[in-house]
Amino acid sequence: MKKDKSGDPDSPENKANSSLNGYHIPVMLTEVIDGLAIQPGGVYVDCTFGGGGHSKEILKHLSTEGRLIAFDQDADARANLIEDSRFVFIPHNFRHLQRFLRVNKFLQVDGIMADLGVSSHQFNEGERGFSTRFDGDLDMRMDQRQKLKARDIIETYSESRLHKLFEQYGEVTNSKTLARTIASVRDTVSLKTISNFKTAVSSIVKGNPNKYFAQVFQALRIEVNDELGALKEMLQQAVTVLRPGGRLVVLTFHSLEDRIVKNFFKKGNFEEDDADTNPFQYNTGSSGLKIVTKKPLVAGQAELQQNPRSRSAKLRIAEKI
Repeated sequence: MKKDKSGDPDSPENKANSSLNGYHIPVMLTEVIDGLAIQPGGVYVDCTFGGGGHSKEILKHLSTEGRLIAFDQDADARANLIEDSRFVFIPHNFRHLQRFLRVNKFLQVDGIMADLGVSSHQFNEGERGFSTRFDGDLDMRMDQRQKLKARDIIETYSESRLHKLFEQYGEVTNSKTLARTIASVRDTVSLKTISNFKTAVSSIVKGNPNKYFAQVFQALRIEVNDELGALKEMLQQAVTVLRPGGRLVVLTFHSLEDRIVKNFFKKGNFEEDDADTNPFQYNTGSSGLKIVTKKPLVAGQAELQQNPRSRSAKLRIAEKI
């Protein structure tokens, strides 16, 4: 698995990169809008509102009859709400896509987009616990209404479960040693804060400490917010709510997410595709989607220079059959 470089708050590019509203510059904005193939009078969904960058651009392409529904579970996103009669904001996780579209009487839509990157704003708010650069509670909740925090995982997960978590979600080099260390010290040492946690495991850190803890924090963040589970639920519901010809546009920032999107677009499920290694395996799945981008789109050189955060972004587009 490739490291989530966009998720490393200690990288020089992320320290330097911020947008005017304190969130982040929308990644691959032109490609996202082109991928949606917006119809002026259509209904569109932004699953990850954040700073509103993608939403604002979508609205520019809509007529007075068009509608945009935006989801975001982070309460801080409310500060960026758009005053526009065509805009509907839903303060919930996009895993509830179909439910809240129905509540708002949108049974089908013409396009759905999701930017799965963590915003610069979340990394820059030390008390949120996403960044290794600040001290604070080991929190990492995108939705402050939920109970599970990163520190709960550190304090209660079994050693074997921690090992699997760090290995799969962060590709931490010595994940087994890390899990063993946490399990051995947590009964006598407080691990409730970022500084306490980093100090407690400092003796077993491999390589660059910033890079190491970025991987560890990525794994914890994915688990706290069930990011991969939410993504799978959203993708399955998206096929149901899209009209024929409607577009599904997804921006991923690490290989776990990209693999899920790739497999779903291709087969309609999340099983690994090992057809290249097994010549007797046939693809019998059906996603109900036509893949528009056979290979994921990546940011151009100009965008990479302006917004290094886009370096790890991959954009995949599919169309409802």
